[in-house]
Amino acid sequence: MTGFLAALALQAGYNAALVTIGAALLGLSAGMAGSFLVLRKRALVSDAMAHATLPGIGVAFLVMVALGGDGRDLPGLLIGSAASALIGLVLVDWIVRRTRLAEDAAIGAVLSVFFGLGVVLLTVIQSLERGRQAGLEDFLLGATAGMLFQDAVLIAAGGLVVVAVILLLRRPMTLVAFDPGHAAAIGVRVARVDLAMMALVMAVTVIGLTLVGLILIVALLIIPAVTARFWSDRVERMLWIAGAIGGGAGYLGAALSASAPDLPTGPIIVLIAAGLFVLSLLLAPRRGLLAAILARRRFQARVHWRQGLLSLARAEPIHDPLTLRILRAQGVIRPDGVATEKGRALAARSLRDERRWDLARAMHQDTALTGRYDGLTPIETVFTADQIADFDAALGPPQAVGGQDGR
Repeated sequence: MTGFLAALALQAGYNAALVTIGAALLGLSAGMAGSFLVLRKRALVSDAMAHATLPGIGVAFLVMVALGGDGRDLPGLLIGSAASALIGLVLVDWIVRRTRLAEDAAIGAVLSVFFGLGVVLLTVIQSLERGRQAGLEDFLLGATAGMLFQDAVLIAAGGLVVVAVILLLRRPMTLVAFDPGHAAAIGVRVARVDLAMMALVMAVTVIGLTLVGLILIVALLIIPAVTARFWSDRVERMLWIAGAIGGGAGYLGAALSASAPDLPTGPIIVLIAAGLFVLSLLLAPRRGLLAAILARRRFQARVHWRQGLLSLARAEPIHDPLTLRILRAQGVIRPDGVATEKGRALAARSLRDERRWDLARAMHQDTALTGRYDGLTPIETVFTADQIADFDAALGPPQAVGGQDGR
């Protein structure tokens, strides 16, 4: 634990601190860029793009070795992976536009072909006798053990640039994500915005290869975004929440990996992000499972409350144990089942509201108003006081409710 706390405080060594900061910035940029992919419903595109980087890594290695350089030079490998990812993205777009295949089928085809080609190239590279090919497989799952200072700076700087561009283009990307037709009508160039969105995702994918690898970078793009969706309906907040989740997962994962060198950085980062997703799925205040269960129980309680009051008003026996328990807890009926004075007043009001709604449906043909009645909506939230007064005049004086037995 001491080592982990030291890593959290960036005291586990210079390189470990640099990797931790770089991972946090990568997670921040991945979460923010992935938010637009999720909103645009194009999450699978990131998967195709990530897998399409693998042949580019192999080709870049071979080219650098043929030119007499170091085949594992990171900038060269990143350039090759970016070019390969761009080709894969263009192929997906071309297949969708020129054939009858759906986008998911095109993504599946490109993903499998490019990944297969990349594996073949890596196999060929492993048989070479020069070029320092050992360790290229780390691009599959990521590795930070051999990361150099300039590599970490490149990742951190790339993450900052991506965040800056996202903040600059967030408004047109939001318009295109929600309603590309409206965006085009008001003059937004949808194709260019989509291209910019994909370029940002490609940048995150490429700079994240060293840390989390091409297989897991998709998770870092998507999981923080879908997690943030549990916490907010507003794009601005979702962006920052997704960035905070991605950045936090990157920081904690890199710190944990630094304190336990046998643990791989990329998978740990993804597992932490997945843990935050599970917590949000369970505990988010509006969209979480616990909130949904509580809301359902509250709704059921309201239904039992309403039906219990109407049964009291109509002198009908109440047999449901939950209804009786709710009415007793609210002081509507006594332990022996007889309605209290408070209960008689509430029952009379509920019955009158029911009759008001019946009259409203007869008098108003506007289903936008009367169609909102679900047995629980207060009539005062739909009709004005003058309209309710008209209903009361037509209904006559309220009827008193006697001391009915609720048993």
